[in-house]
Amino acid sequence: MIEIKEVSNRKLLKLFAKYPVILYKNCPYYVPSLRSDEMNTFNPKKNFSIKNNPCKGFLCYKDGKVVGRIAALVSREENASSDEKYIRFSRFECVDDEEVFRALLGAVEKFGRENGADFIHGPWGFNDTDREGMLTYGFNERSTYATNYYYPYFHKYMEKLGFSDESKWEERRFSIPDKPYERITEFAERLKKKYNVKDVSDEMSVKEIIKAYGDKWFDTLNDAYGKLDGYIPIEGKAKLNVLKQFATIINPRYFSVVVDENDEVAAFGVVLPSICKSLIKHRGKLFPTGFISVLRSIKKPRELEMALIGIKEKYKNSGINAIVISKIMKNVIKDKIENIESNPMLETNYSILQQWKFADYEVIKRRQTYKKPIGSLL
Repeated sequence: MIEIKEVSNRKLLKLFAKYPVILYKNCPYYVPSLRSDEMNTFNPKKNFSIKNNPCKGFLCYKDGKVVGRIAALVSREENASSDEKYIRFSRFECVDDEEVFRALLGAVEKFGRENGADFIHGPWGFNDTDREGMLTYGFNERSTYATNYYYPYFHKYMEKLGFSDESKWEERRFSIPDKPYERITEFAERLKKKYNVKDVSDEMSVKEIIKAYGDKWFDTLNDAYGKLDGYIPIEGKAKLNVLKQFATIINPRYFSVVVDENDEVAAFGVVLPSICKSLIKHRGKLFPTGFISVLRSIKKPRELEMALIGIKEKYKNSGINAIVISKIMKNVIKDKIENIESNPMLETNYSILQQWKFADYEVIKRRQTYKKPIGSLL
């Protein structure tokens, strides 16, 4: 017997937060989210992305046992900019069972219908820095801090239930050169003089940069990513969620913020120390001992994840990204980093894909979202 329960109390919320760790208990490629972030998913005082946006979580039970979870979100920002009205699904994990699959997605569809949605699509995050996209290739590769792992059967059921392909991403593993790219380094120095820009990360701490340029950094982020599939501008208190998610694990050696003569953020790059091994070891919990392991991974990383790189529209074709790449790669080589992976890059985001054309890489993972008209799951 299948039963769907809305996450309506703390006991159910704990089950919701813990369920992925149970599902992927024996999977070496799964990297858990921070348990605290999962617990705050439906709390508008903690997760500012859901403020004023209808949001619910659901658990699926089969014969009295929890066998899946899913979150549903109506993004008013997304729907205001589109003729089609959507309900997003996120945080989707369940056992290999078509009946369970249909029940969980059906719960999202029902919630969407109640809120005037025409289509269900996902997995999308609550904003663009959230985990999104379902794995379709690279099932034998470990996930990153910012991405979800999925067993192969997820993709199979999405197709079987009639969902169509939507946005697609690829993830890359980069070869690390023996010495800095001289051509990039020389080009970066010329651009600094040409555009009268400087990298403030060379002289300021991360904390100082956030205080002085935090809002301007988000302006550039929204400007750079605003036209991409499914992007929701990060504004107001939602900025605090992003800063908490990324700023706490930034190592300044792999962080670049380029400002122009008007003290505006012209470009930025965020490459994060990988904390995956620590998250796996401590099952997504920072306390009581997980935070020590995480701090060690941040201070002296062996692996890195390319999180974000953005260029203000006015500098889009200037090549100014060379300043960001030059600074970060110099330290990558000096610190003898062993592995660098990208996080998902949209296949339609040609400017980002072109930024790394000079580097040797292999595509190790692909993922995508799916879309279907409301009314065919229940």
